[in-house]
Amino acid sequence: MKTFIGLDFGSDSVRAVLVSANGEFLGSCVHNYARWAEKRYCDAARGMFRQHPLDYLEGMETVICGVLSGQDRNAVRGIAIDTTGATPCAVNSAGVPLALLPEFAEDPDAMFLLWKDHSAQKEADRINEVAAAWNGVDYRKYEGGIYSSEWFFSKLLYVLRHNPRVREAAASFVEHCDWISAELTGNTRPEQIVRSRCAAGHKAMWHAEWGGLPPEEFLVAVDPLLANWRDRLYTETQTADQPVGTLSAKWAEKLGLSTNVVIGGSGFDCHFGAVGAQIDEDTLVKVVGTSTCDILVAPEMPRCIRGICGQVDGSVVPGMIGLEAGQSAFGDVYAWFKRL
Repeated sequence: MKTFIGLDFGSDSVRAVLVSANGEFLGSCVHNYARWAEKRYCDAARGMFRQHPLDYLEGMETVICGVLSGQDRNAVRGIAIDTTGATPCAVNSAGVPLALLPEFAEDPDAMFLLWKDHSAQKEADRINEVAAAWNGVDYRKYEGGIYSSEWFFSKLLYVLRHNPRVREAAASFVEHCDWISAELTGNTRPEQIVRSRCAAGHKAMWHAEWGGLPPEEFLVAVDPLLANWRDRLYTETQTADQPVGTLSAKWAEKLGLSTNVVIGGSGFDCHFGAVGAQIDEDTLVKVVGTSTCDILVAPEMPRCIRGICGQVDGSVVPGMIGLEAGQSAFGDVYAWFKRL
């Protein structure tokens, strides 16, 4: 019997499920991030929420081994990943998150900036200011017309502005979902990493209309520190129905699995949740969690909709436009109310 593992990296924990090829649920396992649970690298008063890559690596190994306990490891054929986002991190030329290097092990700016990190509000304001006055394409138009401090370029610019050491050491920035897939396949060099259409389209102003990410001229107008960064990121993206490779020898040994295990394309949690809920045209799916996201798909999108978190070709279902909106603070508000 062929089986498959799904990994869901949430705000507080990583979860794994094991299912058979016919959809039978075979088991699950949950691991709470140890450093995150201790509130390390966070400052709520500043809207700063960082996560150490070791929390992800330790958690991933724990839940995969846990969900396979008592199961036939030879039956596993594939692993697919979703994460929160935008949750980017600075990496070196080998694709190693800087926080995994001794000299940056305790530097929050060298870690993953969790989706709900709002420390980059001034950077978001600057992006919006330039985009609104820009004599040309408004690169926010497929992302609701307003760029958020939660999103990729705001966070990248924040780190470049506030931490010269990280700025000098960083070769690129990588989304959490893309890095996990790359780590499992062993293809971690920034130029090798397959970049998620979901992450790029909804959070990084990527669109085929202007050939990928916003052009160099726009980014430099936002801040000269962004010069040459477009070339250090990516141009092409891939939808999640396409695999990104197979399990590396390193992780095959760690997990007791075959190197023939296929690693699926990655994406964001709410979009994969909508797939799990069997989303279809004219169906609204609400994915409830620390944030709550509203997801729709449509065969085409004749106009841009202001105020949503993006409308992206293939971000949820291949061949359909995926739309996202929602309430970012949803679960955190309930958690606050419980503590109160």
